[in-house]
Amino acid sequence: MSASVPGSVPLPLSRHDLSTYWGRVKHCAEISDPTMLLNTSKDIEMAKLMIWEYRNGARSTFSPELWRAKRVLDSTLHPDTGETVLLPFRMSSCVLSNLIVTAGMLTPNLGTAGTIFWQVANQSLNVAINTANANKTHPLTTSQIIKNYTLAVSASCTVALGLNSIVPRLKSLKPNTKLILGRLIPFAAVVSAGVLNVFLMRSEELKNGIGVFDQDGNQVGVSKKAAVRAVGETAASRVINATPIMVIPPLILVKLQQTKFLKGKPKRREILTNIGLIFATSLAVLPFALAVFPQRRIIDVNELEPKFQNLKDERGNEIKKLEFNRGM
Repeated sequence: MSASVPGSVPLPLSRHDLSTYWGRVKHCAEISDPTMLLNTSKDIEMAKLMIWEYRNGARSTFSPELWRAKRVLDSTLHPDTGETVLLPFRMSSCVLSNLIVTAGMLTPNLGTAGTIFWQVANQSLNVAINTANANKTHPLTTSQIIKNYTLAVSASCTVALGLNSIVPRLKSLKPNTKLILGRLIPFAAVVSAGVLNVFLMRSEELKNGIGVFDQDGNQVGVSKKAAVRAVGETAASRVINATPIMVIPPLILVKLQQTKFLKGKPKRREILTNIGLIFATSLAVLPFALAVFPQRRIIDVNELEPKFQNLKDERGNEIKKLEFNRGM
């Protein structure tokens, strides 16, 4: 994010009011915009330079040009390290990176091999995104990542295969109800494994805490309570993010399969329709889902450990609120 660029002049957090849900929706729509992927390395370096000039007094006003530079950095850089996040795992790539994997998981009548393949692919992507965007106070070792990845894959495959075997045996349900439940099995697998994935991949944060910062961006310590809040909200956001994308398209597809548009038509039309529904739903709902919890969280010191109370900033004023990076 742009805040990782060094300088003494504080940056405005956003052109939108992040204390309101609608303000965060508009902000998330900007940083998750897929067109941000078109920025080159030269564009990113130029944006860094412009923000550096502002943070070090060479620019006095925050012009539209600077807002554009801030948007480029907020959608590209990790908020803790300031390093460029690998392209497929950036916020601006979220819709496109998940498109094919989600379409694969939501394909009707996958069978055992297909279910396992797409659940493994989805958890692989989740682990990569978690690792690339997590709070970096306590990064995981390679062995921890492999262990947690294995557990997450096992959980998602167990849920998906288990429900695939149970739903057809529910004889008391109507055929159409069984069909709908069958289409929602990937959602159950993704949500359960996604929540587990977050807690596993960020277990070190829960054990050791994460960095908390004053309003000037100076780290004042490490807090386990902040880590619990950060990881818990991130896990909840995974459920919120997955719900519309994993529920709305399959339900619409079930209805379309009963109409002339898909009934009796080539399989490729169904596949393209499925991908189109997922893409459109992702673009429409992702900013609303991402905006539920702010990424940069402000917390009252009274909600943290006693060591953070009665702290003073560089000007000698008592610190009443601190900030931490929730991660993604």
